[in-house]
Amino acid sequence: MLDAATWLPLAQAHASRADALTAGRRERKERGEKHAVEDFLFTYYPTRPAQLRRWHPGASVTLTSGGLPPDDVAPLLAERAIWRWHRTSTTGGVSLDVDAFLADRGETVRYARDLLAATASRPATLGCFGLHEWAMVYRDHAQGRDHRHPLPLRLGAQGTDEVVASHPVRCSHFDAFRFFTPEAVSLNRLQPTRETQPALEQPGCLHANMDLYKWATKLSPAAPGDMVLDAFELARDIRWVDMRASPYDVSAYGVAPVAIETPEGKAEYVRLQRGFAERSASLRARMLEVCERLLG
Repeated sequence: MLDAATWLPLAQAHASRADALTAGRRERKERGEKHAVEDFLFTYYPTRPAQLRRWHPGASVTLTSGGLPPDDVAPLLAERAIWRWHRTSTTGGVSLDVDAFLADRGETVRYARDLLAATASRPATLGCFGLHEWAMVYRDHAQGRDHRHPLPLRLGAQGTDEVVASHPVRCSHFDAFRFFTPEAVSLNRLQPTRETQPALEQPGCLHANMDLYKWATKLSPAAPGDMVLDAFELARDIRWVDMRASPYDVSAYGVAPVAIETPEGKAEYVRLQRGFAERSASLRARMLEVCERLLG
């Protein structure tokens, strides 16, 4: 049970944090501008800024009007009561209806639990050097295709193709592999599918760790709000490194490339990759705890 004197400041702080994290996106949208790096967080992961600023305490927590004048809190509780999967208790408190949530999302929760647990059980495999992004544009120019982002290639089309052809490609993440060009598919040492994802996902993969944000949003509102924003921040930080290590020239955004075609760039990529694996481990453990509590 959380009284209003406790939960209202938490909700307000959460909204302020979410607003700060999404300010750039909201301002650009008003101006009709696109951002090749950060728009990914709102297009590939289709959660709107307004959804992110909604604070949820998680499952098994009831919000009450205690500690503040009931007339001031009643409209806020009434608004929450009509949110999907919420209910009002006989004493007027509002909480997540776990049974209703699991009736709709139970299979997703079980899949997330199994995938997160399988990923956490494996050691981090480092040293893929972000070549998945390079494989997504491999031989595009030679085949007369446009590449994925409206940014120039840092090494040009031929230089990009040479990097892919001269490096082992070992991408374990299906949702990256499925965007490989046809010419790059056979170069990958693994051939991941949606069905083999739980068997191949590993905690060193930047995209697997970025996807913690996806699972946090799918577990919401059973996932506490701070967990969702922590996952968003992690995904944002990974996305910047993913694009800095990509074949694209991101210098227009004021950042330096991670030149994975050089020994120094490879070492930097592995260092950053290891740091993300460590950050992700604790977040993945928190999400697993949410899944286990929901499933009983």
